[in-house]
Amino acid sequence: MFAIFKKLAWFFKLRWKAYSIAVGGLVACSILSAIIPLVIGNTVDLMATGTLTWVSLRNNALILLVIGLVMYGLRYMWRSNLFTSSTLLESLMRNRLFDHFTKMDQQFYNKYRTGDLMAHATNDLNAIKFVAGGGIITLTDSISITIVTLFSMFFIIDWQLTLLTIIPFPLLIFVSRYLGKMMNETFRGSLKAFSSMNDRVQESVAGMQVIKGFGEEEDDYRDFTEATDNVVESNRKVNLINSAYTPTIEMITGLTSVLTIIFGAYFISQGRISIGDLMAYFSYLGNLTWPLLAAGRLMNTMERGNVAYDRIDDLLSQEAKVQTPVGGTDQLPFKHLDVNIESFTYPGASSPALKNIQFKLEDGQTLGIVGKTGSGKTTLFNLLLRYFDVDQGEIKYDGENVKDVDLTYLHDHVGYISQTNLLFSTSVRDNVSFGRPEMDQDGVEHYTKLASIHDDILEFTEGYDTEVGERGVSLSGGQKQRISIARTLAMEPDILYMDDAMSAVDAKTEQTILTNFKAERQGGISLIATHRISSIMHADLIIVLEDGQISERGNHESLLAENGWYANMYNQQQLEQKITEGGELDGTI
Repeated sequence: MFAIFKKLAWFFKLRWKAYSIAVGGLVACSILSAIIPLVIGNTVDLMATGTLTWVSLRNNALILLVIGLVMYGLRYMWRSNLFTSSTLLESLMRNRLFDHFTKMDQQFYNKYRTGDLMAHATNDLNAIKFVAGGGIITLTDSISITIVTLFSMFFIIDWQLTLLTIIPFPLLIFVSRYLGKMMNETFRGSLKAFSSMNDRVQESVAGMQVIKGFGEEEDDYRDFTEATDNVVESNRKVNLINSAYTPTIEMITGLTSVLTIIFGAYFISQGRISIGDLMAYFSYLGNLTWPLLAAGRLMNTMERGNVAYDRIDDLLSQEAKVQTPVGGTDQLPFKHLDVNIESFTYPGASSPALKNIQFKLEDGQTLGIVGKTGSGKTTLFNLLLRYFDVDQGEIKYDGENVKDVDLTYLHDHVGYISQTNLLFSTSVRDNVSFGRPEMDQDGVEHYTKLASIHDDILEFTEGYDTEVGERGVSLSGGQKQRISIARTLAMEPDILYMDDAMSAVDAKTEQTILTNFKAERQGGISLIATHRISSIMHADLIIVLEDGQISERGNHESLLAENGWYANMYNQQQLEQKITEGGELDGTI
């Protein structure tokens, strides 16, 4: 149960001064609280013997008042130190966890769900925070009160009476050990259930538009209630085990009270103790009730924190399969790209996603990539960006293996526009300048014009100050896509990867963007994956991917001459355009 304190030893060392002050204040309060029964007992004896005077009553009342004021100051001191420290622990671990998230690769996020990660960063950290705050209070308070109270009962009241009346106490030790093992298991189940429910909420909120579009609100609500019922049931099991402490404590205190009445009355009749001593002894028994109750609360807190810490520690122990190399290269012109992928298989997959992919590109050249959905286009970009590492073969930038290039440097110089378009919950301006926060308004507008989205932005309610993303206005797919394009172009990357980046815009707008892009971008290497032949027909090299392999390669004219998949797709798209425009084609787009 106390393993969590060992795991948090690093933090206690960091904040040893604050914890020393807090623990000292708690112990001092325990000592002062032990004086109160003695003062009350003295007053009762004076009353019983008829010697109570206004002076003695006043003095005893002043003593109690001073003790109360001192304890007030001590409690303020230890509470401020403890709760400040526990909040700091939560902050440190949350920062550590978030920093870890930023360093993890795609495999990590394929393994862990977003809702689960959010649960670790909220519910689990809160449990650990409570250990460093409420847990320390409960432990220190219960131990100090128990020691001070038992000392007073043994050496100030009567040691024989104490020994005879605390016989039932050892029973709690056996109960704590037995229930502690059970609680550890049930806590793991409750935290796992909460993570599952949290993930369910995240998916439902993110996909609410889809849920409503398919009329699945009731089914989704039913699934959510099942998840919440699972959380309730898991916590019910925890509470059932935790509740077993209360009857045990009541039994112990009940037996102790009975023994105290029996032996206390006998000792008074024998003249060993006074009535005031017995009253003080009952007060001490009342003080011991808190440590007994605290035992159950402490076990609850410790086990919850222990399980939560293990869950977070498990996350932090995960190592990214793709890591930036120590002393990695960070001085490349990015003028040459040499790809030689013999084989790549996704972790857990049974067959390769890519095989025998070879091509070379020089500065100023463009590679067009086409193929059916699932042919391996996005996988190729994942390898070029080193989201995954090639199993067999290598990818070289300017002769340097991508595994030897500093990852941050690589991503700073390589721009990637994916099929999905994530916009942050901030203004249009901030989204466009995300990679270059220092960019002024003229610069932002320059790149939105290149992406053919400037005029649309001016029509927004607040123009470039319009909030976009989850809490913003409803943008069309094409608008989001073009803002994403402007954001990437604003980085002025040396190499640009476009993975079906204009699928949501019409052919005319696409051609406008490509024309702007070609006029703006002098030099550099570009890779464009698309389903529209018109987007890449002027590329220096075009490859057709099929089942993860290159089935055709060449320029537009040579591929048409082969009369294969590329030529067939081109002719089909020409026919579709002819039907759409209702006129003859002149052979150019």
